[in-house]
Amino acid sequence: MFAAGAGERLVGVSRYSDFPPAASAIAEVGDAGRADLERIAILKPDLVVGWETGNSAGDAQRLERLGILVFVTEPRRLADIPRLLRVLGRLAGSADAAEAEALRFEQTLDRLVRRYANARPVTVFYQIWHRPLMTVNREHMIADVIGLCGGRNVFGDLPSFTPVLGTESLLAADPEIIIASVSALELEQEVRDFWSRYRSLRAVQASRITFVHPDLIQRQTPRILEGARQVCEALERARGISGER
Repeated sequence: MFAAGAGERLVGVSRYSDFPPAASAIAEVGDAGRADLERIAILKPDLVVGWETGNSAGDAQRLERLGILVFVTEPRRLADIPRLLRVLGRLAGSADAAEAEALRFEQTLDRLVRRYANARPVTVFYQIWHRPLMTVNREHMIADVIGLCGGRNVFGDLPSFTPVLGTESLLAADPEIIIASVSALELEQEVRDFWSRYRSLRAVQASRITFVHPDLIQRQTPRILEGARQVCEALERARGISGER
């Protein structure tokens, strides 16, 4: 909403909304699991924006019964972000600012697409968490980032959106590089210690474990292009180590 030029119109946000810094000063009205319907009703918003797989469908229906307009969305691909920016801009009355941000996103995305269009494919394991070991399938936007960079998500074919993995499937996949998302430096060492148990993996043998902050790749906002740039650079280093392009 801030990127779409409507940040000043926000009266409530979900927990962990901390970017830009101004978002931290706005009233919290719930999280991905539950919306505080009473508090939202008190704020009397003209529009509520919801997340399809993150928010309860029942909450959206109850808000609609209160006469509140609810727009539920679920961006799955990088190209969805500029489309969503434009939609939010129209809904919030900030279409010009949203269009400018959407164009910036599309231009940057196009440059990345052209740069890595002919890069050698690299097999990638994306780690959401390690207790238990979780990844994403091809339907997640993170998989779109991996594909943009010339990577192949080794667990892309699994049916679950965020599958939990066992040791055998991980060893069989044997990725060339591991991309891990952690939010603190102390967690990086914990993740490295975790992977040290799997020394037979090519990525571990070659020390190809790259960390990308989750805010830059697990939030479907324009900032994901910075996460994409970091992923692309990591895959490019993996190609350089192998001596292939």
